[in-house]
Amino acid sequence: MEAIIRFINNCFAFFGPLSDFLWEFPTNFDWYAGIPVLGSLPFAIILLVGSGIYFSFRLGFIQVTGFKKGIKILTDKRTVHTGISPLAAFFLSTAMRVGPGNIIGVTGAIAVGGPGALFWMWVSAFFGMATAYMEAVLAQIFKEKKEDEYIGGLPFYGRKLLGNKVWIGVSLSVLYILYALCCLPAQGFNVVSSIGRMGEIISGKTIASQSVFYYVLSFIVVVGTAVIAYGGIKKITKITDKMVPVMAVVYVLTVLILILVNINRVPFFFKSVFGGAFKPEAFFGGVFGTVLAQGVKRGLMSNEAGQGTITMSAAAADAKHPCEQGLVASIGVFLDTIVICTLTGFVVIMAHCWTGADSAAWSEMDKLPKFTASVAELTPGTAFNAVMSFLVTLCFCLFAYTTLLGMVSFSEIVANRINKSKRFISVIRALALFTMAFGILCNIAGLELGNLWAFSDLGNILIVIANVPILYVGANSVFKATRHFRKNDGTPFNSQVIGREDCSFWDEKDNIHGKAD
Repeated sequence: MEAIIRFINNCFAFFGPLSDFLWEFPTNFDWYAGIPVLGSLPFAIILLVGSGIYFSFRLGFIQVTGFKKGIKILTDKRTVHTGISPLAAFFLSTAMRVGPGNIIGVTGAIAVGGPGALFWMWVSAFFGMATAYMEAVLAQIFKEKKEDEYIGGLPFYGRKLLGNKVWIGVSLSVLYILYALCCLPAQGFNVVSSIGRMGEIISGKTIASQSVFYYVLSFIVVVGTAVIAYGGIKKITKITDKMVPVMAVVYVLTVLILILVNINRVPFFFKSVFGGAFKPEAFFGGVFGTVLAQGVKRGLMSNEAGQGTITMSAAAADAKHPCEQGLVASIGVFLDTIVICTLTGFVVIMAHCWTGADSAAWSEMDKLPKFTASVAELTPGTAFNAVMSFLVTLCFCLFAYTTLLGMVSFSEIVANRINKSKRFISVIRALALFTMAFGILCNIAGLELGNLWAFSDLGNILIVIANVPILYVGANSVFKATRHFRKNDGTPFNSQVIGREDCSFWDEKDNIHGKAD
């Protein structure tokens, strides 16, 4: 086993340095790093945040003006015969957005950049809502129908907008699948290790990572995931429809209880966040160094707006107009960052372990233990601490598992851009499950696939570099679709609305309704 791990790590050895270079470019050059303010901003951050600002202005701040409409779309009861409902698509996208990073990413950001980092996370998320709207609308415009499902997303709209070249769609699909395969082992292990931690909390005993318990648990997780995955996208959405609301409600209630128990610390939270955000050292550390750079790079703190990695769920929805799912995607960013990440921030900042007597020990902990240590600080020396720690770990487990399911389902969707045969799709599912199982076993055995994980970072930056320029290519189509949506004059959406001839799904839908009328 060790020889295999060494071989894999050697094969992927060059990905880490390459990923770091691209994420830090051009701050890794002295001539650029020496420029005041600008020298702290990597190109990736300028591209993502700058695009969010641009799209916000061009769309008339749709994340604000369309928020109420988006909520109404989510609460509408619809009978769906093809694809999934907008609400189911929202839950599926939330399954990916709300992951372990909503806990450990925020904790890491505050640990490095201070409480002020959270404020700048809010700012970046606000503009990211417009970017999420853009990519979701494009996913809807260029989606395709496959039997009783809709398929689409970055590989689909990328191909259509860049000259309908087959190789473009295939390349984007392969890139996402490789990225997902490199992330699945870590997410699988997060599920297994968090269940083990819950077992330790209940039993009050330490469970060895290489015990029979962990191997049996790993087998159950892999088999359970296989049963769900081979049921197709609709079966996965049935699971996420149930799990996402549960994990969100449990996490919100758990943190609200912690806040109420420590209500006297709430003023400290706001003072630290807003005071820290506008101090020069915290400003630069929060915006440029921690919140944006680390959030985007790890895909943890960020909501993946602009990466194109959530667009597959948007395309799967049976929307009445492409812009409907754009509003839903925008709300998804709001839930992920403004709600879930903020709640994590409350716990970490109110506990302010980094300023106490144990600050040195706290700084050396991994990110999840940092968070649980913060929970312990808010419930010191009480049995209540065990209950809160259990609930937080449960949420972490659900966050990781829904992210895992999202990656499997999205890999299946983009695989259709390569080959729509059932045999090929089954191969992709099997490959995802094998990679997840192999990664879990490696982690349990104490072996580390460090260079393999580095490829997920590289995949992230390559997807960003590919996706954001495509959003600009398709921007006029989104702007025209938005004007049509706002006009709401009863005319159907089709290719003529955006001045194109390749919106086949919407043209066919228009023709069917036209004949029916």
